Amino acid sequence: MTDTVREPGYEAALDTAARLLGRRLEPILEPDPGEPANAADFMRLATLHTFGDAWPRTDVLDTRTRALVSVTIAATLGTLEPLRGQLRIALNNGVTPEEIVEAFVHIEAYAGAARAFDSYRVAREVFQEAGGA
Repeated sequence: MTDTVREPGYEAALDTAARLLGRRLEPILEPDPGEPANAADFMRLATLHTFGDAWPRTDVLDTRTRALVSVTIAATLGTLEPLRGQLRIALNNGVTPEEIVEAFVHIEAYAGAARAFDSYRVAREVFQEAGGA
Protein backbone atom coordinates (compact mmCIF):
# COMPACT_ATOMS: atom_id res chain seq x y z
CA MET A 1 0.00 0.00 0.00
CA THR A 2 1.12 3.52 -0.60
CA ASP A 3 2.25 5.91 2.13
CA THR A 4 -0.82 8.09 1.56
CA VAL A 5 -3.00 5.14 2.51
CA ARG A 6 -1.17 4.74 5.83
CA GLU A 7 -2.54 7.91 7.41
CA PRO A 8 -3.25 7.76 11.17
CA GLY A 9 -7.06 7.63 10.79
CA TYR A 10 -6.72 4.75 8.38
CA GLU A 11 -4.44 2.88 10.77
CA ALA A 12 -7.00 3.34 13.55
CA ALA A 13 -9.78 2.08 11.24
CA LEU A 14 -7.69 -0.99 10.37
CA ASP A 15 -7.09 -1.63 14.07
CA THR A 16 -10.83 -1.34 14.78
CA ALA A 17 -11.59 -3.78 11.95
CA ALA A 18 -9.02 -6.24 13.30
CA ARG A 19 -10.47 -6.00 16.81
CA LEU A 20 -14.01 -6.57 15.53
CA LEU A 21 -13.19 -9.36 13.07
CA GLY A 22 -10.49 -11.10 15.07
CA ARG A 23 -8.16 -10.88 12.07
CA ARG A 24 -6.44 -8.21 10.01
CA LEU A 25 -8.31 -6.73 7.05
CA GLU A 26 -5.25 -5.71 5.02
CA PRO A 27 -4.97 -8.94 2.98
CA ILE A 28 -8.35 -8.36 1.34
CA LEU A 29 -7.75 -4.64 0.82
CA GLU A 30 -4.74 -5.04 -1.47
CA PRO A 31 -5.70 -4.32 -5.09
CA ASP A 32 -5.51 -7.33 -7.38
CA PRO A 33 -3.53 -7.26 -10.62
CA GLY A 34 -5.56 -5.54 -13.29
CA GLU A 35 -7.50 -3.29 -10.92
CA PRO A 36 -7.29 0.42 -11.67
CA ALA A 37 -5.09 2.64 -9.51
CA ASN A 38 -8.06 4.23 -7.76
CA ALA A 39 -9.17 0.84 -6.35
CA ALA A 40 -6.91 1.50 -3.36
CA ASP A 41 -8.68 4.84 -2.84
CA PHE A 42 -12.07 3.13 -2.82
CA MET A 43 -10.89 0.53 -0.29
CA ARG A 44 -9.31 3.20 1.93
CA LEU A 45 -12.40 5.42 1.89
CA ALA A 46 -14.79 2.55 2.57
CA THR A 47 -12.57 1.31 5.42
CA LEU A 48 -12.23 4.80 6.91
CA HIS A 49 -15.97 5.42 6.85
CA THR A 50 -17.04 2.00 8.08
CA PHE A 51 -14.39 1.16 10.68
CA GLY A 52 -13.15 4.69 11.41
CA ASP A 53 -16.44 6.57 11.61
CA ALA A 54 -19.42 4.24 12.12
CA TRP A 55 -18.24 1.31 14.28
CA PRO A 56 -16.46 3.40 16.97
CA ARG A 57 -19.70 5.30 17.75
CA THR A 58 -20.47 3.24 20.85
CA ASP A 59 -21.89 6.01 23.04
CA VAL A 60 -25.50 5.18 22.06
CA LEU A 61 -25.32 1.75 20.41
CA ASP A 62 -22.70 -0.60 21.80
CA THR A 63 -20.57 -2.79 19.54
CA ARG A 64 -22.64 -5.90 20.25
CA THR A 65 -25.88 -4.16 19.20
CA ARG A 66 -24.25 -2.66 16.11
CA ALA A 67 -23.02 -6.13 15.17
CA LEU A 68 -26.52 -7.64 15.33
CA VAL A 69 -27.97 -4.69 13.41
CA SER A 70 -25.26 -5.13 10.77
CA VAL A 71 -26.05 -8.84 10.39
CA THR A 72 -29.70 -7.96 9.89
CA ILE A 73 -28.93 -5.27 7.31
CA ALA A 74 -26.58 -7.48 5.28
CA ALA A 75 -29.02 -10.41 5.37
CA THR A 76 -31.97 -8.25 4.38
CA LEU A 77 -30.02 -6.72 1.49
CA GLY A 78 -28.86 -10.17 0.43
CA THR A 79 -25.20 -9.14 0.38
CA LEU A 80 -23.91 -12.59 1.20
CA GLU A 81 -20.15 -12.05 1.33
CA PRO A 82 -20.46 -8.94 3.53
CA LEU A 83 -22.93 -10.93 5.65
CA ARG A 84 -20.20 -13.49 6.27
CA GLY A 85 -17.98 -10.73 7.73
CA GLN A 86 -20.83 -9.25 9.77
CA LEU A 87 -21.60 -12.66 11.25
CA ARG A 88 -17.95 -13.07 12.24
CA ILE A 89 -17.98 -9.62 13.84
CA ALA A 90 -21.19 -10.46 15.72
CA LEU A 91 -19.85 -13.75 17.06
CA ASN A 92 -16.53 -12.12 17.99
CA ASN A 93 -18.35 -9.42 19.95
CA GLY A 94 -20.73 -11.34 22.16
CA VAL A 95 -23.75 -12.00 19.95
CA THR A 96 -24.83 -15.60 20.43
CA PRO A 97 -25.80 -17.97 17.63
CA GLU A 98 -29.27 -18.16 19.21
CA GLU A 99 -29.66 -14.38 18.95
CA ILE A 100 -28.55 -14.51 15.32
CA VAL A 101 -31.14 -17.21 14.59
CA GLU A 102 -33.81 -15.03 16.24
CA ALA A 103 -32.75 -12.18 13.97
CA PHE A 104 -33.31 -14.50 11.02
CA VAL A 105 -36.80 -15.32 12.32
CA HIS A 106 -37.51 -11.60 12.24
CA ILE A 107 -35.84 -11.16 8.84
CA GLU A 108 -38.06 -13.92 7.46
CA ALA A 109 -41.16 -12.15 8.76
CA TYR A 110 -40.25 -8.76 7.28
CA ALA A 111 -37.94 -9.45 4.31
CA GLY A 112 -39.32 -12.81 3.21
CA ALA A 113 -38.48 -16.47 3.46
CA ALA A 114 -36.36 -16.64 0.31
CA ARG A 115 -34.05 -13.84 1.46
CA ALA A 116 -33.85 -15.24 4.99
CA PHE A 117 -33.10 -18.80 3.87
CA ASP A 118 -30.48 -17.67 1.36
CA SER A 119 -28.74 -15.54 3.99
CA TYR A 120 -29.13 -18.12 6.72
CA ARG A 121 -27.16 -20.59 4.60
CA VAL A 122 -24.17 -18.27 5.09
CA ALA A 123 -24.87 -18.10 8.83
CA ARG A 124 -24.77 -21.90 9.05
CA GLU A 125 -21.36 -21.90 7.34
CA VAL A 126 -20.02 -19.26 9.73
CA PHE A 127 -21.40 -21.17 12.74
CA GLN A 128 -19.53 -24.26 11.55
CA GLU A 129 -16.39 -22.19 10.91
CA ALA A 130 -16.63 -20.81 14.46
CA GLY A 131 -16.57 -24.32 15.89
CA GLY A 132 -20.18 -25.42 15.68
CA ALA A 133 -21.36 -22.75 18.08
